[in-house]
Amino acid sequence: MSADVSQAKDPSPRRRTAASVVGLVLAAVSAAALVSCSTDSDGDDTSSFSPTPTAADTASFSGTSPSALASIGESVKASAKEAASAAASSASARASAFEASVSAEAARANEAAQKELADVEGRGNATADVSMTGLPRAETGGLLALVVNITNRTDETASYAVQVDFRDPDGKVVETRFVGAQNLEPGDKAQPLAISRKPAEPKLTAEIAKAQRY
Repeated sequence: MSADVSQAKDPSPRRRTAASVVGLVLAAVSAAALVSCSTDSDGDDTSSFSPTPTAADTASFSGTSPSALASIGESVKASAKEAASAAASSASARASAFEASVSAEAARANEAAQKELADVEGRGNATADVSMTGLPRAETGGLLALVVNITNRTDETASYAVQVDFRDPDGKVVETRFVGAQNLEPGDKAQPLAISRKPAEPKLTAEIAKAQRY
């Protein structure tokens, strides 16, 4: 009796080894099942991991390289310069066309006015008969142009000579123009133009320096 009890309490080494192998197999199967559950949930693998980094796909890259950006910048600058040059040329052409619109008769009267005023001292005898009105630069090709309003306030036919001085912000005379009107009947008016060819800046002011009736 005692021998049988001893055998029941102390299994043989062969049985212990078999039990250990079975335990290991069950543990491996359980681990495999857990991994399968974590990666195949609902048939969608959302936690896949690649141990090797994947190189970036540059074929679909749509950015612009620094050299291309610099080229675009230079192109924009060149276009701006061309536009500015074209605008300046256009303005110069409009200014020339505006000046050319002055009739030959008016040009002769202006020359006569300059000769008449050469010997006039002081401001002349007709400053009360003369005034000026500015014209919008949009209508003159950007030039500073003034309408010189001359009115014959006497009861006799008379001619007029007017000197217009243009002064800079410091008060210095930088340009002079002469305009005139010939053989105005009593009460008649003339409106010759005094045009400056100086740049728009600095801004100039115009004044009637002399006005002579003869």
